[in-house]
Amino acid sequence: MAAKNSKAKDTQAKYTVPGLEIEDGHRVAEILQMRLHALNDLQLTLKHAHWNVVGPNFIGVHEMLDPQIDEVRAAVDVIAERIATLGVSPGGTPGALVAERTWDDYSLGRADTIEHIAALDQVYDGVIADHRNAIEETGKLDPITEDILTGQTGDLEQFQWFLRSFLTNAAGELSTAGATTEKSAAKQGAAKKS
Repeated sequence: MAAKNSKAKDTQAKYTVPGLEIEDGHRVAEILQMRLHALNDLQLTLKHAHWNVVGPNFIGVHEMLDPQIDEVRAAVDVIAERIATLGVSPGGTPGALVAERTWDDYSLGRADTIEHIAALDQVYDGVIADHRNAIEETGKLDPITEDILTGQTGDLEQFQWFLRSFLTNAAGELSTAGATTEKSAAKQGAAKKS
């Protein structure tokens, strides 16, 4: 662990943005680093699903994912540039993402549209919950970063709503209610479809 910390210190400038103490600016950047990993992972996961979705509604789901991918990629850039602005080098390598992430890899390969939608709903649950936690943490230190995360969270919630429209019945109930993993959500989604 000490090696990781000394490397992290080597990537920190001796400054941050005006109005923040250097320790606070670097703490905000540390929080943002995990958001950077999550958004990089999300855009790759969405592209993976885009390539692997099959079955009824294929073209609609395939094309619905492209704008989400583009928006998430744009959010990645905003987060990385905010980290750099705060005086810390953003870590965007695949190795850093895999080594530092706290979640498992996406678990579906080629699968029916409803299975991918249900699994992606679970992915969005995690990303959005963690973004909201980061909003709370950064709000105590840096309102600019809090604002960036708030805007991104609104976009992520809308993307999840698009997915959930496939999983919701007329009574407003999710077919995947109670699912806690991507695979269980995919299984529930497929069972309700039948």
